[in-house]
Amino acid sequence: MRLLELITGLAAFAGVQGASVGTDHQIIKRASLTQVQNFGNNPSGIKMFIYVPQKLQAKPPVVLVLHACAWTAGNFFATTKYGQLADQHGYVLIYGQTPTDGACWDVSSTQTLTHDGGSDSTGLANMVRYALQKYNGDASKVYVTGESSGAMMTQVMSAVYPDMFAAASEFSGEPAGCFYTGTVRGWNSQCAGGQLHKTPAEWAKQVHAMYPSYTGQYPRMQIYHGDVDTTLNIASFNESIKEWSGIFGYSGNPTKTQANNPGAKLTRYTYGDRLQGIWGHGIGHVVPTNETEALKWFGITS
Repeated sequence: MRLLELITGLAAFAGVQGASVGTDHQIIKRASLTQVQNFGNNPSGIKMFIYVPQKLQAKPPVVLVLHACAWTAGNFFATTKYGQLADQHGYVLIYGQTPTDGACWDVSSTQTLTHDGGSDSTGLANMVRYALQKYNGDASKVYVTGESSGAMMTQVMSAVYPDMFAAASEFSGEPAGCFYTGTVRGWNSQCAGGQLHKTPAEWAKQVHAMYPSYTGQYPRMQIYHGDVDTTLNIASFNESIKEWSGIFGYSGNPTKTQANNPGAKLTRYTYGDRLQGIWGHGIGHVVPTNETEALKWFGITS
């Protein structure tokens, strides 16, 4: 499966585009997706869009949402419910966007796989830092989610910035570091094809190398994948579970299995209080975003 095939398979039609705002002091609370031009160091020129509900918590949670290849922040905002849910629950919502409309996230370079090392991951981290400062956000309640390429980057952000995120929910991605090529926005056919297999300890070692000085807790991880995914091989699910089981010290065997949960054709596997896998039966690429379930996993809703 080549990169072009992934992009073609995820191609989206035009969606809502955010209004551009030139300077920081012009960012105001409004019921629309708004571009922030100056949010800090941004080595790869990615784009930040923000949604701030009119009724904001005193110290609001911050949710970072990452689109798939071929999508934009506006497309994804228009087709997800995170904006409406922000109106109900008062959190700040960030939609990141790759530097070229429709591009995939950089999950393959040494820079992006290194804490404050550059490329997309550094820019995304600075979006979060900006939002926390600008809106008096709660640094203990920062979360990340995404689909496909955005799901890969969800795992990367959790590995590279574990001190920033409390929890993550990803839909049809790959383990952090699996797509490594040493090049920016490279394509790793071995990973995509399900041919790259490591032990939990090997995966954990690779993750720890992304932020060697960090000794704290890693974000809670929720992983979705479909069993007929021909774009990112179904082995991606098992390798992701192994990676985070290695991080959390879990056996890799589920301690609880729930059929038709959180919905029809889905089975929830619980590996410990910090790791869940949700397997989609008869579902290809991608498992649709489940915003309500993600917010539950984050702890924003009960």
